Amino acid sequence: LTLLQTCALSLLVFTGASQFALVGALAGGGNPFTAAAGAFFLGTRNAFYGLRLSQLLALPRSAKPFAAQWVIDETTAVALAQPDRRSARIGFTVTGLTLYVLWNLTTLLGALGAEAIGDTAAWGLDAAGPAVFLALLAPMLRTATERATAGVAAVLGLGLLPVLPAGVPVLVSALAAPAVLWLQGRRTRNKEAAR
Repeated sequence: LTLLQTCALSLLVFTGASQFALVGALAGGGNPFTAAAGAFFLGTRNAFYGLRLSQLLALPRSAKPFAAQWVIDETTAVALAQPDRRSARIGFTVTGLTLYVLWNLTTLLGALGAEAIGDTAAWGLDAAGPAVFLALLAPMLRTATERATAGVAAVLGLGLLPVLPAGVPVLVSALAAPAVLWLQGRRTRNKEAAR
């Protein structure tokens, strides 16, 4: 991406996982539409965060479109950890503003300094994004269903990587959740029928 494209991506798509997915798919030679679709689907989890935060924060209607830009993992976690609505609003706003400014500043610095790094493949930096994402995800996998979903998604994504265009395995791995839930429901029905 050009410097302008890189900065615009961080300004408009304020969710790291989606940005990494988009750039990774494009760098792997993926179709831009497929890459954008993968990034979009990764970002849809923020809509679910938004549903919960909308109730918790109870912001004025005019503020909601601006607040929606800051609905990410970190702002949600900070807001939900607060004891009351006022603290939740402050936590959400301070976390959102701080991260948004720092994310975009470091994006600009990174884009300007990327040439100084040289060949990123030699540094293994292509594994840094997924490693950070896995480190953030692992502690959140508490139930067997959550761990099974993550495992199936990883197997689908990695297994299809060599045979599908870049970006498509991420989309297909999203099928892990409904597949695991369907199997779990079927197993529960079979146990109930056996009684």
